[in-house]
Amino acid sequence: METLLENDTNLIKLKRTRLKMAAPMNSNASSLQCKHGKTYLLYFANHHTDFRVAELVALADMFGIDLPVADLKFLDKECPFFVVHLSSEADAKQLASRSVLIKSIIELWGHGITHEDLFEDLRKSKDSVMSHLMDTASFKIVVDGFNKSLPQKYKVQRIERLTEDALPFSGKIDLKNPDQLYYLLEDYGKQSKNADSVPQHVYFGRWVADGNRNEIQNQEVNKRSFIGNTSMEASLSLLMANLSKVQKNMLVIDPFVGTGSILVPCAYHQAYVMGTDINYLLLHAKAKPSRHKQKTRSPDESIRNNLAGYGLEAYYGDIMVADASRHTMWRTTEIFDAIITDPPYGIREGAKKVGKEEAVTLTPDQRVDHIPQKVEYDLSNIFTDLLNFAYKFLRTGGRLTYWFPVHRANYKEENIPHHPSMRLVSNCEQTMNLRISRRLITMEKIQPYREDESLASQTHVDHYLNSSFRNMYFNMSENQQKSVTTEGNSPDSRKPP
Repeated sequence: METLLENDTNLIKLKRTRLKMAAPMNSNASSLQCKHGKTYLLYFANHHTDFRVAELVALADMFGIDLPVADLKFLDKECPFFVVHLSSEADAKQLASRSVLIKSIIELWGHGITHEDLFEDLRKSKDSVMSHLMDTASFKIVVDGFNKSLPQKYKVQRIERLTEDALPFSGKIDLKNPDQLYYLLEDYGKQSKNADSVPQHVYFGRWVADGNRNEIQNQEVNKRSFIGNTSMEASLSLLMANLSKVQKNMLVIDPFVGTGSILVPCAYHQAYVMGTDINYLLLHAKAKPSRHKQKTRSPDESIRNNLAGYGLEAYYGDIMVADASRHTMWRTTEIFDAIITDPPYGIREGAKKVGKEEAVTLTPDQRVDHIPQKVEYDLSNIFTDLLNFAYKFLRTGGRLTYWFPVHRANYKEENIPHHPSMRLVSNCEQTMNLRISRRLITMEKIQPYREDESLASQTHVDHYLNSSFRNMYFNMSENQQKSVTTEGNSPDSRKPP
């Protein structure tokens, strides 16, 4: 009689051959104990997959956790499961406490290409987990699959097979409030409409900790009083704070602060926050509201009140109406621990700086309450100024994290601005559509500031030389794309000052 557990023998043999050739996992991954401590399974959310390594490495560095470099080469952004060796369970819990990309961390007891392989692996490791098996504490086993919805009947059958053939637990089952939680996870391969009928890999282990993904909902932008068209979504703001290694008592600035959405997670991590923006009307709640059917902004709409809504007002430093290109307004000292920002791209909000189209002389009376004229601030100069600002005012070892928008067909690594005193840490892509993406760049300052004209930001190949990003976003035709590729790829290409 056929059941949900019966598999196609030929399909299993083919799958075994294909996966063994692919060698997706470290050969030591099946061992519960290892020279680094224990083996853990990171179960990632299928969200912002290109950022997984960057966040994991940043958090490990921040907490002083020994993360084996050899393990990282096995991390596949198309697979949510990643086996890693950590020295202790405390390290695993620390990583989970900050990560917004990890769903759960599981102490890996066994894995295999098929359930039979898994059972064999579990029998081998039974001695090392015997204390859990003999424990009379209640337990629950969660069965979950990636890229396939599993019927409840199938899940029950899998649990019964596991407890009968591999791990005879002594405790009682408690589905509501168990003392111990275990995961049986099945990987059905890459996202597709037609997933395999049998899993490509299966894992089993003890739950250790969940990631910090609940904070994404807690900090959802729509829950705040002060928002705008370009307010950064909570998951990305939290991710930027993690890549910048934001911690308690740091001082963080956003030079293009807008509605301050990037500052919220920084304050949540107990860092003091401040920002600047040239848009007086926005910062004073006089700009056009972005909410549907709202005609005017409320006077109490502000970044400070947003922080107060989360109980974080104590970490509010100041928000100033200022031009981010004018570095002379600051006393030259390495004051900031992190600079985190999302400069305007000219799509929803135009980039401006103080300037004059033609010379104008003002009388002393006219200077009182005078609002300076503004001119366009192109992206190439924005990023040049941003790196120079970081070199002057970021402490040594501090991080600069910012978004860099690109036309995907023409992007190359030489487009990313560089600075002799800033080390590129990570470069992750968020795809917006088939043509456009933006890259989250994280850099670390490696030497103190000193007056030297040779220590300045440079760009080998200006991505915006032949066309503004706005034009790339809305109007670029196939012929224009070819033109930019041909004309803009020379190392000697520079945007005139």
